[in-house]
Amino acid sequence: MLSRLAIRNVVLIEALDLAFPGGLGVLTGETGAGKSILLDALGLVLGNRAESGLLRAGEERASVTATFEFAALPAAVREVLDDAEVAIEPGEPLILRRTLKSDGASKGFVNDQPVGAALLRELAPALVEMHGQQDDRGLVSPRGHRALLDRYAGADVEAVEAAWRGWRAAEARLAEARGAIAQAKADQDLLIAHLAELAALEPREGEEEALANARSDMQKGERLSGDLEELRALWDGSDSPLAAMRAAARRLDRIAPEHPLLAEALAALDRAVIEAGEGEDKLAAAAEALTHDPAELDRIETRLFELRALARKHRCEVDDLPGKMREMRAAIEAIEAGDAEVGELEQAERAAHQVYCARAEALHASRVAAALRLDGAVAAELAPLKLDAARFRTAVTELPEERWGPHGMDAVEFLISTNPGADFGPLDKIASGGELSRFILALKMALAEQGGAATVIFDEIDRGVGGAVASAIGERLARLAQGGQLLVVTHSPQVAARGRTHYLIAKSSEGTVTRTSVHLLDDAGRQEEIARMLSGAEITSEARAQADRLLEGV
Repeated sequence: MLSRLAIRNVVLIEALDLAFPGGLGVLTGETGAGKSILLDALGLVLGNRAESGLLRAGEERASVTATFEFAALPAAVREVLDDAEVAIEPGEPLILRRTLKSDGASKGFVNDQPVGAALLRELAPALVEMHGQQDDRGLVSPRGHRALLDRYAGADVEAVEAAWRGWRAAEARLAEARGAIAQAKADQDLLIAHLAELAALEPREGEEEALANARSDMQKGERLSGDLEELRALWDGSDSPLAAMRAAARRLDRIAPEHPLLAEALAALDRAVIEAGEGEDKLAAAAEALTHDPAELDRIETRLFELRALARKHRCEVDDLPGKMREMRAAIEAIEAGDAEVGELEQAERAAHQVYCARAEALHASRVAAALRLDGAVAAELAPLKLDAARFRTAVTELPEERWGPHGMDAVEFLISTNPGADFGPLDKIASGGELSRFILALKMALAEQGGAATVIFDEIDRGVGGAVASAIGERLARLAQGGQLLVVTHSPQVAARGRTHYLIAKSSEGTVTRTSVHLLDDAGRQEEIARMLSGAEITSEARAQADRLLEGV
């Protein structure tokens, strides 16, 4: 709930620090004292539009700080803060602050962490619910009527949301499969042509490197052919160096036994012959490996050109071509198996649709039943609030399928008729200011157990009524405030007497300087203020006595 409100330099307020306990708090004061300034200041810190007109004359900066304290932070508040990555320690109060400069620039803070005004607006509905003469939010806005009715009905909206997500996911999978198959079928002829082209070439992984190496060797043989031919001429024939060495070795072999040195010479010559023979063998092998076959070289170069052309065509490496072939075969097989897959997905989509429809229809039935109960509960509150000629109806309208959503297939709106025989219409279009506030109170009473904002504020809900109606309003406000916090700006002594705390808003002037102040009244102060509200400018003893009776009767 709202525990403290600090205001600096807002319109007529120079400096104001207020503490608010729970229960019913009433704010009173003479007309024009500045009660609306308090609400404007609170609206500023809750993200309303920052207007330079809120700044006190002659000042450069205004600020409003609102402190909220909870036993446990409301889930809606926690969700907004988590999404914005604003950290608050458990048990720590929630402190909202907004500053406003003379040029209209404003800054927002949550527990001293900078935030935008949009975040403050997101937090506002869970923190403060304001109802006034020009209320266009809260209970008046049709946007929130469905959620209010669902809470009143205790409806299982989460089950419908889950079914909606399941249905939409099934639809998405089906659409994706249909799109993929449609695209594949459109490309089928091209796929078949590409696959035939690749199959005719039969590319193999690693083939490009092997072909490139073979081509390189052939090109080297072409360059070295003259040298190899000269070397072959040197080694071949009976007069070649190797033949001469072998002849020398044979002759030396015959005389080697004659002297040890001759034997050693023979051994060295034998080694030389062996090495020369190995050289001859290597030369022959190299000549064979480097053989330049123009036809084979042309075949290799043609093969490389074809492989690389296909790789460019498919925007991949040559070694990826076999994988491309596998992908194309899989795509063609998928086309052939696609109809069966789509059939399975169609069945899954129909099943998900049926689950959603069943849950949404159950939710619709729950809403219709709850709407009748709510209509009766509100009707019971209207007569005591001098709205006995009025009628209230909760309209639950089934929407066309294209407008179904995670919250079901219904639109919900609270409608009223203020005169016998008059058509029903939206709350804010049919009711006058005073009637609207009393309708809202009746609704709040009927929905009292369904939660809502931590703090509820009514601005002049009792305008234009008095006597028994004002007493009925005060009694209902007091009941509504039990276990929570409700603040009321009022001109009715009957309502003021019901307050647990009473604040007097007063305006004073010193020369050309005008200030608005707010004071928490003690028992004597309450009696005096209620007496003023009863009698006007001159407070009589009878007015004080009547004020005592009002205070004693609550």
